[in-house]
Amino acid sequence: MKLVLYSGGFPRENLLLDRALFKMVKNKSPLFSFIPSQSYESELDFVAYVKRYQRFGVGRFLHFPIDIPTDEALLDEVFRSDVIHLGGGNTFYFLKHLRKQGILSKLRTFVKNGGILTGLSAGAIMMTPSITTASFPTFDCDDNDENLKNLKALNLVSFEFFPHYKHTSRYIEEMKRYSLKIAVPLYACPDGSGIVVNEERVQFVGKVYSFERGNLYKTFL
Repeated sequence: MKLVLYSGGFPRENLLLDRALFKMVKNKSPLFSFIPSQSYESELDFVAYVKRYQRFGVGRFLHFPIDIPTDEALLDEVFRSDVIHLGGGNTFYFLKHLRKQGILSKLRTFVKNGGILTGLSAGAIMMTPSITTASFPTFDCDDNDENLKNLKALNLVSFEFFPHYKHTSRYIEEMKRYSLKIAVPLYACPDGSGIVVNEERVQFVGKVYSFERGNLYKTFL
């Protein structure tokens, strides 16, 4: 299993995560596919994605929005990619349409077969057992306008992920409170940090704050 979970931030802040990604890419002419959280203005995000990875020598890219009618031939090509990236945005909307299109099971198979899955913010949360972390804290959360009740996600890792974390008392108390409700660690990442999973190895890149059973721990690169 090969995963990269990005919190957010500018490309230069995520250089170490990008370098860790390319250590896992074996194809000399890889295909990168971008799945945005929604189609609206996703072309702009795709252009930024292409520019970012062209600097690493990637020359082949696909863009596959999942909240508009799908092209099965294009979908087949996406799942023949070396890397699939799940974009950021509203996590509830994203999960609804990934589930509606039957893409969650396809992503699990992709990863099981050796494909590399990366995700930014909402896309990173999607790799965990549940997208519950998108619903708090109340002062900085995604709106569940989809009224989703089933928040189960890809369940590829045995931890939960909180992006865009700010190390303040308000965030700390929210993280501690939630960590008491779950049986796995909660990893909170400021922008520019993240997590790399390469087979059985979990690597923390940058500042990562771990909350377990109401306790706070810190780990650094």
